[in-house]
Amino acid sequence: MLAARVDESGREGSSDVLAAIDIGTNSVHMVIARIAANDRFEVVTRQKEMVRLGSGQGEMKHLEADAIDRGVAALARCRSLADSFGAEIKAVATSAVREARNAKEFTDRALAEAGVEVNVISGQEEARLIHLGVLQALPVFDQRLVLFDVGGGSTEVVFATGLDERLARSLKVGSLRMTRRFFPDGLVEGDALERSRRYVADRLAQTVHEAGDLAHDVAVASSGTAEAVVAMALAASHESVPQSFNGTVVTRRQISEVVESLATVATPEERRKLPGVDPARADILLGGAVIIEQVCKAFGIKELTVSEYALREGVLFSMLEGNRVQLSDLRQSSVFHLMELCDDGPDHSVHVERLSLQLFDSLRKPLGLERPARDLLSAGALLANTGLFVAHSGHHKHSYYVIRNSEHLKGYTDREIEMVAQIARYHRKSPPSEDKHSEFAALAEVDRATVRGCAAILRVAVGLDRNHDGAVAQVEVSKDDPVVITVRPQDALGPDHDLAFECWSANERTALLASLLGVTVEVRQA
Repeated sequence: MLAARVDESGREGSSDVLAAIDIGTNSVHMVIARIAANDRFEVVTRQKEMVRLGSGQGEMKHLEADAIDRGVAALARCRSLADSFGAEIKAVATSAVREARNAKEFTDRALAEAGVEVNVISGQEEARLIHLGVLQALPVFDQRLVLFDVGGGSTEVVFATGLDERLARSLKVGSLRMTRRFFPDGLVEGDALERSRRYVADRLAQTVHEAGDLAHDVAVASSGTAEAVVAMALAASHESVPQSFNGTVVTRRQISEVVESLATVATPEERRKLPGVDPARADILLGGAVIIEQVCKAFGIKELTVSEYALREGVLFSMLEGNRVQLSDLRQSSVFHLMELCDDGPDHSVHVERLSLQLFDSLRKPLGLERPARDLLSAGALLANTGLFVAHSGHHKHSYYVIRNSEHLKGYTDREIEMVAQIARYHRKSPPSEDKHSEFAALAEVDRATVRGCAAILRVAVGLDRNHDGAVAQVEVSKDDPVVITVRPQDALGPDHDLAFECWSANERTALLASLLGVTVEVRQA
């Protein structure tokens, strides 16, 4: 961790705060984050302004004077906000500035008037940084990945496994560029939609050829355009919009339906009335949606997963000295980070998690739980006491709130975070109830079953470490009637160490488990 510093005004700053600014064709977007334990970062705040830097005519070869004014003014506000946190700034500019003949005019003014040094990055570097950002948001490190990011002026495509990028390309097709060419002023006329589709397919052809036989296990889209398209797809299927789009999955068919829906209305004003549409993007969204649709078609993508992290977060990650974060352990490291922030007794939580997983492995099939539930139980057990950060009284409810609203959990979908939060919430006190608990009732039936089963296991595991001393080392489960959970002490305590209190405490917490199994459950010492 870097040391704190005091600036010339005498105000104590913190040199472990970083600010990444993405100067795109559509917007200037800054994220400010604090370096945390294990070289992770915690987002402090975000700033976004739609400046339309690439709003000029033609093929983005010139930045208009008013666009430069808007961009420099936005950077000045970013500088002011970053300074208030004592943040080190790195600003990168992409397609609009990269292609403009008068880019130096903008970068000189940004430094002179806003105090921001702008790094104009290549399309290849942009793709690399987007890839780094996505690896921090989704658990895809060990999978064959195809990733694309649709910006205002360009679209980046990456094929990779882990940090090994097999192919990375930046293509001159973006939502603003497409709008200017095919849907001027956001208007849809004649055969513009079909012409736009053919145009994108043609621009993708060379990259498709270069990709050859490169296969993928998962396809990911990042950027605000992708989130806006997904929001419309969810609205069309009458699904609620999640708190976070991260990890949300949509099909190629849903994306094509969004494209058709956007194209059926002729003007941006009418488009703003469509369910789920982002009003700020109504004039340029169709162009971006066509790109997403055609990328999916070109690379045989049937399902698309959204990443909320992209270029900005990749820039933050690149600022961390040595890139020491283990991206392959994304989920687990983020869970441990949140636990260490909020739980004063992490050793107890780690031990409860270990006992929970032993019970899970024996009881998964009788409880009808799928294997992925093991990871959710692990996270719920480790985070069950994060609510103690707020207050001891009702801390299980506070744990739900902390988990559900934390920005620290990476690699989980919004649905998974909800289940983890509920597993932690029901580790004590009243059991899950559709009648009494609206959040639980809102879950899908299969997710309610997962929460019930995992919470039932977690309750018993918590009882087995009631003393917070890790005395119980091992549990064994007989699947007869009654189900008997046999516990053994740690070797260091000796085989005759009395676990009577632990057995009593666990037996007090077996009611939910017994009701789910339909038999009596007893906890005994070996």
